[in-house]
Amino acid sequence: MDTTFSLDDFGPRICIMGPSNSGKSTLAKAIASKQSLPLVHLDQLHHFPYTNWVPRKTEDFYQLHEEAICEERWIIEGNYTKCIQSRLKRATGLILLDVPVTTALWRYIRRCYSSKPRIGGLTTRRENVTWAMFKYIVHSAPKNHLGHRIIFEQATIPKLMLVNPSDIDACYQSWDI
Repeated sequence: MDTTFSLDDFGPRICIMGPSNSGKSTLAKAIASKQSLPLVHLDQLHHFPYTNWVPRKTEDFYQLHEEAICEERWIIEGNYTKCIQSRLKRATGLILLDVPVTTALWRYIRRCYSSKPRIGGLTTRRENVTWAMFKYIVHSAPKNHLGHRIIFEQATIPKLMLVNPSDIDACYQSWDI
């Protein structure tokens, strides 16, 4: 991990990207608390609350996304790359969690058996392990890996890529979050 970055280097509008179950929501919540930033979970904008991941109409999601990024201060976690460019135009910092599939799988299983509700989830109930999510983590999410890296490399704002759990832990320690 590049320990030369302080949280202040990322400014008042931070994007966190990465594969499902990489720790985006947890990191975003910790940073939001430390920096007093409003926290936006894109999954909660894209899906109706208290549903089993029922998506909103695309235009409704885009409207909610635009309203969120127009604010002066925020931390937004999630990918939704169809609208990433407008988000990055407003962002002052970018963090990419580029963790291995095995890490994402472990985090998913651990989350589903935790007694705590998922940070950034749609309900307050514990989620169940599903075959669909296993398939998504193993087959679909890795296909997005290259695209996320390209977005990261092209970004001209302060940015940090974390590629394993020890890098993420080092950030928590270094930033006292």
